[in-house]
Amino acid sequence: MKKPKRTKKATKSSKRIKVPAKSAKKTKATQATAPASTPVTRSKAARARIAEGTRLFALAGRPTKAQFVKVYGAKGPTMTWAQRADAGVDAKHFQEVLNAKS
Repeated sequence: MKKPKRTKKATKSSKRIKVPAKSAKKTKATQATAPASTPVTRSKAARARIAEGTRLFALAGRPTKAQFVKVYGAKGPTMTWAQRADAGVDAKHFQEVLNAKS
C-alpha cells in the first residue's frame, strides 16, 4: 500500500505580517543609479588608446598582477605600457624578463 502524497503547502501560517513594498520612486538606490544609467561615450582617440593597451597586454602574454610586481616592482600593475617601457621592459620582452626573474 502506497503512502498518500503530501502537499508542499506549509502546515502553519507565517506569523510575519506581509508589508507592501515601497515604490521605486522613494528609494535611494534608484536615485543613485539614475545618473549611471546613461552609457559612457568615448572619443575615437580614447578608444584607440584602450585598444592599444589591450593589444600590448595580449602581446605580453596576459600577465597577472603578481607577475607585474615581479618584473616592475610594487608600482607595476598601475603603470601604463609606456611607463613600463621607460622602466626598461616593454610588452614584447615581458615574458623573457619574467622567466629570467623566476
